Amino acid sequence: MTFQVPRMDERESRAWLALVWTAELLPAALDAQLQADAGMTHFEFMVLSTLQQAHGGTLRTKELAAAVNATMPRLSRVVGKLAERDLVERVAGAGDARVVNVRLTTAGRRELVRAVPSHIELVRQLVIDRLSRDQLDALAEALEPLVESLDPQSRRGILSDRTPST
Repeated sequence: MTFQVPRMDERESRAWLALVWTAELLPAALDAQLQADAGMTHFEFMVLSTLQQAHGGTLRTKELAAAVNATMPRLSRVVGKLAERDLVERVAGAGDARVVNVRLTTAGRRELVRAVPSHIELVRQLVIDRLSRDQLDALAEALEPLVESLDPQSRRGILSDRTPST
């Protein structure tokens, strides 16, 4: 009996490689822009953005890690660096010393506001302006089911409707 190696047809391969290369190249471009213009990494930007969207600018560390798809050690290192720059602060949970919340500071909110315009400009330049309205709709329709499949608990992104657990 011979083993048949699975293969993709030309359409499947083209779509898959376009997705893989976008996933590889886009984060590096976003990171370089944010480093140059705002002195922060794309991951730091995502942490600050997620906190800004949260009720009171505060989230439990565990919730923040889930929202930005980070391990606890990675998030802890980045929160430490952001805290050294006074962009976030660690706050003990009310009534439970084991709970640590992360809060966006006024300085953090200010730095995020400064970073957004050039970040959006690059996103438009690299993605939005290169696609027609129909292509943007098709892109969202194609990728949203993948995101749902990869993140069935909807941990990512907007947490503003949830109140921080303290």
